[in-house]
Amino acid sequence: MTTALVFPGQGSQSVGMGKALAEAFPAAREVFERVDAALSQKLSHLMFEGPESELTLTANAQPALMAVSMAALRALETGAGFRVAKEAAFVAGHSLGEYSALCAAGALSLEDAARLLRLRGEAMQKAVAVGEGAMAAILGLDFGAATRIATQAASDLYLSGAICAAANDNGGGQVVISGTKDAVERAMELAKLAGAKRAILLPVSAPFHCPLMQPAALAMETALKDVKIGRPRPPLVANVTASAVADPKEIRQNLVAQVTGTVRWRESVDYMSAKGVTRFIEVGAGKVLAGLIKRIADGVAAISVGTPADVAAFKTSAETSTKQ
Repeated sequence: MTTALVFPGQGSQSVGMGKALAEAFPAAREVFERVDAALSQKLSHLMFEGPESELTLTANAQPALMAVSMAALRALETGAGFRVAKEAAFVAGHSLGEYSALCAAGALSLEDAARLLRLRGEAMQKAVAVGEGAMAAILGLDFGAATRIATQAASDLYLSGAICAAANDNGGGQVVISGTKDAVERAMELAKLAGAKRAILLPVSAPFHCPLMQPAALAMETALKDVKIGRPRPPLVANVTASAVADPKEIRQNLVAQVTGTVRWRESVDYMSAKGVTRFIEVGAGKVLAGLIKRIADGVAAISVGTPADVAAFKTSAETSTKQ
């Protein structure tokens, strides 16, 4: 069985996430303590106790989700004997999850990942004034159709400086578009006319993964220059290329491009599946990626590990497989 580890992005956060892991596994608790120290903030208290309004702020949600992913991974390692470098063929993450993936593969330190994601969240929030941008999920159209609609919407409103782009190709007929609010709303209308099942405005604070994020990309380019990035073991399947990369220089460039570029999740899963991956383990908060993967790739197993019960179930499954 060939395995890939995948790490969730923004939207998977919830108050209470990681608390049970911290209580059950000393290695998980240490992750939260190190992240708190790196950020000079009791981020773990915000994760465990809320309030939700503060946890969902981009600057908090991004490092918080990474922390939960790494805590779950440490629990998987110490509680179930999982070894990333030996047992995973690839790592991948959805948007901010790419930083979790790099940390899991030993290419980025936990502290650097936390600080970079705090800066990334702040820069993405500042890039566009609140209320000027928007994102929407288009359901029931493929990526090509959604991209054409985004382009048409921006063209229809070009005099107002409208921007609209496909931000996330999530697979299973789900594409997220991003841009100026007027263009996104126009694209939603066009999508419905083109036969989309639904077009849903998302409750986000900024239009991620589109050209409006260029100021944030420049901020990340500056920040990443001073951060040590090693070779990930196993290699990373990057959002912007949907292919494996291990060269630190290329990883650095991709992390900058990722801020404004499309998250090519469907293609990333297809790539790993074509390379022989038959089991995907989503590590961290929620079960979003496992659900998407099951809709993208036929015949693969996709499980989520984010709680002590999940770790116990994984251990039992691994022991049963070894005995057979």
